[in-house]
This record gives sequence, structure tokens and C-alpha cells, in this order.
Amino acid sequence: MSFYETIYRIFSPLVKRLWRIEAVGTEHIPAEGAILASNHTAFSDVLVISAAAGRQVRYMAKKELFKTPLAPLIKALGAYPVDRGGSDVGSIRNTIRLVESGELVGIFPQGHRYGGRDPRGTEIRSGVGMIAYHTKAPVVPVFLYNKRRKTGIFRKNTVTFGVPVAFDEMGFERGGRSEYMNAARIVFDRICRLNEEDSRKGD
Repeated sequence: MSFYETIYRIFSPLVKRLWRIEAVGTEHIPAEGAILASNHTAFSDVLVISAAAGRQVRYMAKKELFKTPLAPLIKALGAYPVDRGGSDVGSIRNTIRLVESGELVGIFPQGHRYGGRDPRGTEIRSGVGMIAYHTKAPVVPVFLYNKRRKTGIFRKNTVTFGVPVAFDEMGFERGGRSEYMNAARIVFDRICRLNEEDSRKGD
């Protein structure tokens, strides 16, 4: 058992209890490497998704966080740094390597937290499309929901995992920024549709 798996097994039951997590559709999570793409509501989203998924999910985190007192915990939870101020080729390559080695990697297409808002109409970024293109891995759409539209402690949070979006469904031909963005839009539409189709709502 890896260090990250050990930390996950310690923290996951506690997170499930404190955030009152209801996980729906976990059967859609592949046993091999895959991308989990979710709407972004709060800093705690990374904890909630990992706990709901039943296995460790790796995430990029802005490099500034690794210079704070929280750095040891952030690293222990499987996060790795990214420079949001520019094109961080190293972090992108690391993400591709993690997926290809069989790990789950979480990505928020919105790039920023939009707690309290309907995700439809928010801006998205092309990163999930780029990673999907280079890994050819399935992308599992994930929707986080509670009545306040923001994951929160001591209130029910529903995490819905949808049917994976296959490589062939994302319209790739030669790659490139426009194709990456188009794929990101396809994935994000599937994320939003989970909310519109799912009748199970948090309290």
C-alpha cells in the first residue's frame, strides 16, 4: 500500500461522515486510469470527490499552497503543484503520467470555484480536453450538489458519477487548442446534464 493510499484510508471515512456524502453512480468509475471532471463549488470539493469515489484521486493545486503551513497535508492528500500563471509543461506531463500509470486524476474544467451558482454559463478551460487527447483515457463526468450549490460540512452532499465520455465521443482529429476546447465543452455539458437528470438532491 502506497503512502497516499494509507492517508486516504485514514481520512476518507471521516470526510464521508462530516460532509454527509451520498455517492451515486460509482460503478461508472473505471478500475484503470481515468479523468474525473467535476463542477467546482468549494475548496473541499477535492476531499468530497475522493471520499465518494472510493479510491485516491490526484489533483493539481496552485504552487502557492505548497509554501504554506498546509503544504504537508496537501502533499499527503495526493496533490501536486501547478503554476497557474503560465503554461506549466511539467505539471501537464505529470498529469498524463499519472493517468497512464492507472491513477484517477481530478480536473475542474471551470478552473475556479463557483459556489452558489448554476454551473451553466460559467467559463471553462481546455485542460481536460488536452489531457484526454494525450492519454486517450475516459473522462467521467461528476456533479457535486447540495441546496446551497456549495459543498459544505454537516450538510448532505450528493456526488453523482456519470457514464464516462469515451475518446471517440470528443471529436478529436489532430489535436490542438480548438479541439481541446471543444472536447472540454462536450465534457462540461455532460457534467451539467447530470444535475438536470438526477432527481436525488442534497438536504
